[in-house]
Amino acid sequence: MSAPVRQRLDVRSFLAFAEGREGVWELYDGDPVAMSPERTRHTFTKIEAAVTLRDAIKRAGVRCRAFGDGVTVRIREDRAFVPDALVVCPPPPPDAIVIDNPLIVVEVLSPSTAAVDHGIKLEGYFSLSSLAHYLILDADRRVVIHHRRGQGGVIETRILSGGELELTPPGLSFRLEDMFGPADEAD
Repeated sequence: MSAPVRQRLDVRSFLAFAEGREGVWELYDGDPVAMSPERTRHTFTKIEAAVTLRDAIKRAGVRCRAFGDGVTVRIREDRAFVPDALVVCPPPPPDAIVIDNPLIVVEVLSPSTAAVDHGIKLEGYFSLSSLAHYLILDADRRVVIHHRRGQGGVIETRILSGGELELTPPGLSFRLEDMFGPADEAD
């Protein structure tokens, strides 16, 4: 007897699948995957990153919007991720549940996601022509790994542990420490 063939989901079907379910889900090559529970430091850092980006947008006066986790980014028809924070310029409609054109994406590193964040997500996010910056935040070491699209589409990587970070486009500037919040609050 043969096993039934499982149908892979496209992003539209995946969103219908995930909408009524508990937790956060992502779509990997047509297969829905539940995200693991998070440590408090991880959650705290996600919030601080989204607030830092929002405040930088306000200071810069650019027509963008920052989001915390919960918004799905379509990578292709069978792959969609839910980043920890992102910036979209110009802002999407208020009822959008899928973003196809993020400018900045942020993922907070965790032991269970490190390989994915540095591998399939790095490749996937930069497959989107809109993406200029992909930030991976290491909350334990308070380090930012900044991947950016450089001249000719080449991905440039810097590891930063302090000072100011300028993200152009869209012209945002903020202190790296603000992405993590005060050192003693996350512990």
